[in-house]
Amino acid sequence: MTGEYSESGSRPPLVVGLTGGIASGKTAVSDRFAAIGVPVIDTDQLAREVVAPGSEGLAAVRERFGADVVDARGDLDRRALRERIFSDPAARRDLEAITHPRIRARVAQRLAEADAAYAIVVVPLLIEAGWADSYDRILVVDAEPSKQRERLMARDHVDRAQADRALASQTQRGRRLALADDVIVNDGTPDELDARVQVLHRKYLDLAGIAG
Repeated sequence: MTGEYSESGSRPPLVVGLTGGIASGKTAVSDRFAAIGVPVIDTDQLAREVVAPGSEGLAAVRERFGADVVDARGDLDRRALRERIFSDPAARRDLEAITHPRIRARVAQRLAEADAAYAIVVVPLLIEAGWADSYDRILVVDAEPSKQRERLMARDHVDRAQADRALASQTQRGRRLALADDVIVNDGTPDELDARVQVLHRKYLDLAGIAG
């Protein structure tokens, strides 16, 4: 992995892209890294920021998709936008052309501000977005599909059929694992997950030292 954010030299020595399937436990893992002082950049949060009320990103979305994707308060109407892009690949690509460069710019800014040996960038759709070459290492949080289904049903209060449709919409598990440099299997207790994160933390510190 090359790490596209290394061009200016203003970034931690090691940048790890964290991804995983839906309800695999990405947040549980990233929260543990954050708790031990590792800078964690969440691209889902950045995706909301780049289309915040009054932003030029939201203005660009409105210009492309029409005024009805912005509600009376000036917020993005995410449901209306999803309906526009759900079955229209061209519209989805247009949305990504608006949001992805803005998200990546914010990631670069946050990395430039990170004073640490390494940083974690959480990108749920890292594989789908084609960002795998943007990071020095890819960390995949993995879980058995049955475990994902169980968590998704409990978390989102959906039935089995709805959960299965959500799982089916994701990149195939095998493709994610094939691109992974590191894998955390999130199938045990919280203490076991703590231990797995600690093992990778030590590994990343070592790698950052070598890289630096």
